[in-house]
Amino acid sequence: MSKSLVEFEGHGGVTLRGDFYQPEAPGPVPALVMTHGFSATRSMCLAPFAETFCRAGLAVLVYDHRCLGDSDGRPRGEINPWAQMRDQRSALSWLEAQEGVDPDRLGLWGSSFSGGEVLVLAALDDRVKAVVANVPLAGFPGQNYNDAVTGYESMKAVLLDESGQGLADRSSDVPQRLRVVDDARSPEANPPPIFLPQEESAEWFLREGRRPGSGWTNDVQLVNAFGCDPPFDPGFCVEFISPTALLLVVAEDDRLCSVEAAQKAFERSDEPKQLLMIPGHHFSNYQGAALETTASAMKDFLVKHLKAR
Repeated sequence: MSKSLVEFEGHGGVTLRGDFYQPEAPGPVPALVMTHGFSATRSMCLAPFAETFCRAGLAVLVYDHRCLGDSDGRPRGEINPWAQMRDQRSALSWLEAQEGVDPDRLGLWGSSFSGGEVLVLAALDDRVKAVVANVPLAGFPGQNYNDAVTGYESMKAVLLDESGQGLADRSSDVPQRLRVVDDARSPEANPPPIFLPQEESAEWFLREGRRPGSGWTNDVQLVNAFGCDPPFDPGFCVEFISPTALLLVVAEDDRLCSVEAAQKAFERSDEPKQLLMIPGHHFSNYQGAALETTASAMKDFLVKHLKAR
């Protein structure tokens, strides 16, 4: 297995940077795009997953979202799900063009916020043959998904909008400045609202984000997520993922992403699909034995559906 630093052009010409893992297996090999969750960076617990998949024969691209980590983009800290999803499509295009990669065996892996993004992309990009959504934002409790076609088509139209005036290109609502978690070490006279108030969120982000070289900052600007038309809601897309294979990993005590919404999303999805319920909270499988167990299950799923070695 080898690992190299790479950069490629994302939506609108923004330079994105990440790590490209290549297996020792002879090509052409299946390949996977991996993206981190809300405000995080690729250095925050993704390498063990990528290494597990690469050892199983997959090429893996792990990169930082625009405006975060090592990737370019301004304003720094901006999180726009539509722009991020357009970048993920660019990442797929970069990956399928690499020597030794089989363009007919591509997968997506996302976690938390980007776990919701990959559910949307798996429904509309035919290049994706398998998708892993780890503790994802899969929908919202109380939302009516009976008319999923209308919701899905409106989201698809936004993602395919090449006019330069769509939600991926400009702000349609007022950008919201947020602290990701509560941090008593960083007092501020008029602090912005906290996006993730849970104790486990503060524990994980402040531990992993403070590691040297993480590139994480506790200050983001959320735009075009929930106050736009259409809003970002992966729940409208799950029943259109098939025939792409779906693995939904749900933490039993998740207080960030609704367990109920994820389970109902899984029920609305079609085969081939797999639901993996894991003990613990939203961040439990980012470390230790839980990481090893979950990564192994993900690896088996990807090997099966992307036909790796």
